[in-house]
Amino acid sequence: MPDEPKFSEELKKMEYEPLLPVEKKLIGWSLALGVVLLGLLIWISNKFFPG
Repeated sequence: MPDEPKFSEELKKMEYEPLLPVEKKLIGWSLALGVVLLGLLIWISNKFFPG
């Protein structure tokens, strides 16, 4: 096992691959959904469980 390639060396060999449009949409929708649900959670906790 002395000649196992290191992870960083393998990353340097990889070619750059841009994100596909559908991947960009999925990332955007995921972030937006996360922000909306976080806001909903904060609103519910303040409304029903005031501190």
